[in-house]
Amino acid sequence: MATKILIPTPLRSFTDRQDAVEVDGHTVGELLNGLTTKYGGLRQHLYTGEGRLRSFVNVYVNDEDIRYLQKEDTPLKAGDVVSIIPSVAGGAGVAAPAATQLTADEVRRYSRHLILPEVGMDGQRALKAAKVLCIGAGGLGSPAAMYLAAAGVGTIGLVDFDVVDLSNLQRQLLHGTPDVGRSKLASARERIYALNPNVHVETYEVALSSANALDLFRPYDVILDGTDNFPTRYLVNDACVLLGKPNAYGSIFRFEGQASVFSTKGGPCYRCLYPEPPPPGLVPSCAEAGVLGVLPGIIGTIQATEAIKLILGTGEPLIGRFLIYDALRMRFREMKLRRDVECPVCGDHPSVTELIDYEQFCGVPSGVTSAPAPEAQGSPEDPLAPGASEITPRQLKAALDRHEALVIVDVREPQEYQIAKIAGSQLIPLGEIPQRYGEINRDRIVVCQCRSGVRSAKAAAFLRSAGFPRVLNLTGGILRWSDEVDPSQPKY
Repeated sequence: MATKILIPTPLRSFTDRQDAVEVDGHTVGELLNGLTTKYGGLRQHLYTGEGRLRSFVNVYVNDEDIRYLQKEDTPLKAGDVVSIIPSVAGGAGVAAPAATQLTADEVRRYSRHLILPEVGMDGQRALKAAKVLCIGAGGLGSPAAMYLAAAGVGTIGLVDFDVVDLSNLQRQLLHGTPDVGRSKLASARERIYALNPNVHVETYEVALSSANALDLFRPYDVILDGTDNFPTRYLVNDACVLLGKPNAYGSIFRFEGQASVFSTKGGPCYRCLYPEPPPPGLVPSCAEAGVLGVLPGIIGTIQATEAIKLILGTGEPLIGRFLIYDALRMRFREMKLRRDVECPVCGDHPSVTELIDYEQFCGVPSGVTSAPAPEAQGSPEDPLAPGASEITPRQLKAALDRHEALVIVDVREPQEYQIAKIAGSQLIPLGEIPQRYGEINRDRIVVCQCRSGVRSAKAAAFLRSAGFPRVLNLTGGILRWSDEVDPSQPKY
């Protein structure tokens, strides 16, 4: 019996870019085995080396999580649809704040709220008295903070320590071209006050950490998670659970977004959905994979909507529900979530009762919250010597000038290759390496290259495991090549 499996964006490079495939199987386990047999590159993403389904990959039959059915033994019937939901980053309200009076100007400003019976004067006063903390002033934080301010949320906190980059402006609407190089918090504060001078903006120009998260979160009613990396996402979740603060969650990837509300009384937390993070580098960042500029606007606005509903204590927040948005198909799907009674943070007998080292938990080197470009310099004397694993752009340029027997394998996507490339390189996207590595000349020294050195390191490791004798990773990728060798190559 053939069953349709919906393939998420991060894994489509392993299924010939198909968003849905049909595979024969009478149970979920048989189906996934058939899927990974047909598309071998998927196996490492779905299963551990011991053959156990990875904990950061959830599988749903229709809208039910198989963990609460019969797991991989869950039987399938005609018409069932199986969804693979990997990690990418009810009606309980917030405790009512003290009553706050509205000025005549605020009555005029919020008049369209005031005539809504679900809001009214009492609800608008509750919004004015409320405090929402936005973690990040980037893609998700921009629309969320702007709509929270426009709605009249009295205090908006912003946590960020980055500066505005030109590449941010495609989606981060808190900032403009004149802000490039400025602190994101300075730019955001200015934009929010221009929108609504009646709100108060608190800024925290720090990296969120286990040492400061509880103190930062404690004064706020709702935490809005606009993070872009797994260590911070788990940190936000755990701090919210420990403090009993609702977590308006959102994440984005290419053309897909996710949203939910975690850490409410009796509701699930992020760890109930994804008990463990994926290995570092397995899920590419937006800088590597790209993101549709309007996508964070949609997801960030949903997060703001959920925060406002929680403050007002009205409607049905996304508690126990996981919303998935596909911008290409303009389609929303909703999955059921349950609180895991064995969850180490919010379960009946939690083992995590204080904040931990989240870089270590996620396998990321200390102080690094997203996959960085490797900084190793390779072998200064002879990067082409047997046993070497890395080569710098300057070393590669020198080797090319000497006409060494090299082949450069660019493992980025075709659209990235059109932006910038090293002359003579061979394009094989990372997801196609397991099927196409036979096209690479084994008799030459292979140099793997990508945007920043992260994907190429994975490709190099795979080629070594496939028996290639001499494989090097270009540290820093095309970005560092542009900085050190060929400035004519544009950076993205």
